[in-house]
Amino acid sequence: MEPSPEVDGGLFAAKAFAGEVVPFEITAFREGHDLIGVDLMLLAPSGEQTAHRMQPLGIEHPDRWGVLALLDAEGEWRFRMQAWADEWGTWRAVAEKKIPAGVDIAVTFQEGAIIAERAAADQRRSKAERRMFTDLARMLGDDAAPAEARMAAASEPRVNQIMAERPVVSLQTLSETRRIVVERTRAGVGAWYEFFPRSIGAKRRGDGTWQSGTFRTAALRLPEVAAMGFDVVYLPPIHPIGRAYRKGPNNALTAGPDDPGSPWAIGGPDGGHDAIHPELGTVEDFQYFLGKAELSGLEVAIDLALQASPDHPWVQTHPEWFTTLPDGTIAYAENPPKKYQDIYPLNFDNDYDGLRHEVRRIVEHWIGLGIKIFRVDNPHTKPLRFWEWLIHDVNAAHPDVVFLAEAFSRPAVMQTLAKAGFQQSYSYFTWRNTKAELEEFLTTISRDWAPFYRANLFVNTPDILTEYLQFGGRAAFKIRAAIAATAGPLWGVYSGYELYESVARPGAEEYIDNEKYEFKPRDFGRAAASGDSLAPYLTMLNQARKAHPALRQLRNLTLHGSDDDAVLVYSKRFDARFSRAGRSDTVIVVANVDPHSVRETLVHLDVTALGLDPGAEFEVRDLVTGQRWNWSARNYVRLDSFYEPVHILHVKEPS
Repeated sequence: MEPSPEVDGGLFAAKAFAGEVVPFEITAFREGHDLIGVDLMLLAPSGEQTAHRMQPLGIEHPDRWGVLALLDAEGEWRFRMQAWADEWGTWRAVAEKKIPAGVDIAVTFQEGAIIAERAAADQRRSKAERRMFTDLARMLGDDAAPAEARMAAASEPRVNQIMAERPVVSLQTLSETRRIVVERTRAGVGAWYEFFPRSIGAKRRGDGTWQSGTFRTAALRLPEVAAMGFDVVYLPPIHPIGRAYRKGPNNALTAGPDDPGSPWAIGGPDGGHDAIHPELGTVEDFQYFLGKAELSGLEVAIDLALQASPDHPWVQTHPEWFTTLPDGTIAYAENPPKKYQDIYPLNFDNDYDGLRHEVRRIVEHWIGLGIKIFRVDNPHTKPLRFWEWLIHDVNAAHPDVVFLAEAFSRPAVMQTLAKAGFQQSYSYFTWRNTKAELEEFLTTISRDWAPFYRANLFVNTPDILTEYLQFGGRAAFKIRAAIAATAGPLWGVYSGYELYESVARPGAEEYIDNEKYEFKPRDFGRAAASGDSLAPYLTMLNQARKAHPALRQLRNLTLHGSDDDAVLVYSKRFDARFSRAGRSDTVIVVANVDPHSVRETLVHLDVTALGLDPGAEFEVRDLVTGQRWNWSARNYVRLDSFYEPVHILHVKEPS
């Protein structure tokens, strides 16, 4: 019967987040021409069961039925679908043909009377309803009554409304039960901001050496991040950094005595994964930072990078946790042509149980300090069974803990990591730039992979500065941010994006003078004062997300058309049925994805996907500029990449 959402035939539970509107679908049919009905039976974690009538999805999806349901409670939900023969609907369809034609009048009305009697015998109905159906049965069975009067009685709106709400059914068939795990809202909705705490407040001393920023100085940045509307601050590894093979600026093989090294080269004399870099401060300083984040309305995510520098305590205490080469040396990390001589990957093959329990201890340590979100570095280089065990074991004790998979790998690997338990995933969004690429990508994440995979649409990272941003100018930064913030409920920014940082290291797709290898203090205030900052635009995007529930959903994206192969059009709608305020919310995004030109074209909308009647005219307001226009199914747009390359249009609901 192909129920949906379903993951690998029920092998894995489907996913949703609290407050998500989930489309449920199934294929159902019966022989012949008799009508059927289909219900979704939802069992909430509380034990409450509700039924939701499903509707045919139309001629493009024959025999496919669907319904939207809001999942508002965390925990494991269960669902199944029930198909049934619609006795009254089938009878009416037959009677409306036979009675006017004078065919089988007596027997047809007798059949209708029997169905009405069954409705009257249903003790779940009110006394008034049972009396109404008793009277209807008597009327339909009265051969002396005119046929027109009997058909009029059977066509009463109240009769058919009640029959639709609680039909007379037979031949019920149930699908198998499926699971859907609903996690906390932050697992599926959030705006992330990444920064290196050592760079915030870093300064040169009089002798030219650097003084590192600390958790105390980094805390000063938190109100500014919160003011831009971000929800999560993500910190790269905050642990001690090894000295052996430490990388210098721009990934140089040798480092000077003052170079801080890569935070991902974890471990040294001051400790490993459960320690804090002494230059950042103490545990008390870290908790001070967490407290200031909470006061600003921010959650803090930290990096879980399962690797070690050659100086990590594990290298001496547990050499079996690494790969020893035939020459007796320990293998360092490689991603050809990149080499990371300062990092030793872990090898789970030699002592799986020992490693997994050590990692579990480390995760519990940080949870104990107040961390509920972990960004996991390169999870695709570790056993999938390890992640499935770790995430489920952690979530069994701490259901609110969220894991983000930083895995840029083959689709099957990325999908399986999500199925194994990762609540969020990095994606190939950063490299999907043309209209065709984006349409395919957005369809994949909002439909095909949505039951198990949540893409966090980071626009950049310390490792990723795409050619689109290198050469697209300031328009490219607006375009990428606007699409990331509106196309999915999860998106992220690495610090410096708001300053339009776009210079790459020659021959690489990453930043020159990369912050991974050096201190990088930024003067955000001066950029803002001179009007040379994208921060107001990022603020507008996050304000729009908070004001419009349609933008905080994953599976509600509809693609629309345009006559220009560089103008992307999509909409997102949140139905009034699921709104506490009782109002629908609809947003249309029209983006010129060519950052180098002005585009003029016609946009073609499926207005029914906007909740409007075909041929409807409606008012839209641009959330970027505040301008208003009257739109319909066919609209002219002009998007100037040097001015505003993206419309984010709120549809005014008909009064």
